[in-house]
Amino acid sequence: MPIIPGEVCIGSATFFSYVSVGQLNTSTIPRGISMVKMNVSGFGDALSQSHAGDSAAGLYTTNATAPLEEGDGLRQIYAWGFYSHCAYVAPEQGICSNKSQPNLFQPFDTMVADAPAKFHTVTQFIVPNSGFTDSSFLGSLSRGAYWLCFIGSILAALAMIFGVKRGNFTFFLSATFAILGSLMLLISAAIWTSVVVRAQAVNGQGVNTTATATSPIPLGIHVSFGPGVWLLWAAFASLFFSTIPYVVSCFTYRG
Repeated sequence: MPIIPGEVCIGSATFFSYVSVGQLNTSTIPRGISMVKMNVSGFGDALSQSHAGDSAAGLYTTNATAPLEEGDGLRQIYAWGFYSHCAYVAPEQGICSNKSQPNLFQPFDTMVADAPAKFHTVTQFIVPNSGFTDSSFLGSLSRGAYWLCFIGSILAALAMIFGVKRGNFTFFLSATFAILGSLMLLISAAIWTSVVVRAQAVNGQGVNTTATATSPIPLGIHVSFGPGVWLLWAAFASLFFSTIPYVVSCFTYRG
C-alpha cells in the first residue's frame, strides 16, 4: 500500500504542531501565531466611570518598546504564545517577552504588573473574581498544555522520520508514535481551548458607574482565541488521520 497519504498527513501535523509551539522570538510570523489575545483598550474608561472614580490618566503607555511587567503602563492589545507574550500600543507596534521556558497564561497578573503602581489596588477592586482572575489555575493548565504539545511535536517528528523508510517494523513504529503524538496534541488542544473559554468569563463582566449602582458599564476587557489554538487542533487531526495508512501498511507491506 502506498504511504504517501500518511506522509502528507504526518508532515502537515508536524508542521502545524511546530508552528504552534515554535514561538521562540519576536519576529513577525511567530509572534502573530498566538494562542490567545486580550484587548484592554476599554478598561481605562471603565475605571474612570466606576465607583472608584479614579482618573485613568497614566494607566496606558504610548511607548511601544517599554519593558513588560515593570509598571510602565498597560498596552492596548496582548497576545500569548507558548514561550512569550506580546503587548501592543497599536497594530504592529509593541514588544514581546522572550523566555527559555514555558510562558504561563496569567492575564490578570500581567495586567496588574504592567499597570503603574497607583492603579494596582483599583484594578484588583473593579475586576470581578472569575476564571479570568484565577491566575494559578490558568497558569498550571497552560504549563501542562505546553509540555503535552512539546512531547506531541517530538512524537510527530519521530513518526515522520520512521515513516520515510518503508518496512513493516518502521511502519509499526511510525504508527505507534503517531497514535501517541495525536493523543498528546488532542489533550493539549483541549486544555488550551478550556483555558481560553475560562478566561472569556471576563468578556461579559461589567462595573457599576458612579452615577447609579444599577447601570453597569462594560469592563472593557475582551479575551479571544488566537490562531495557535486552531493550528493545534489541525495538528491533532492531521496526525490522527496519518495513523490509518501507517497501521494498514505495517501489516500489508511486502517490500
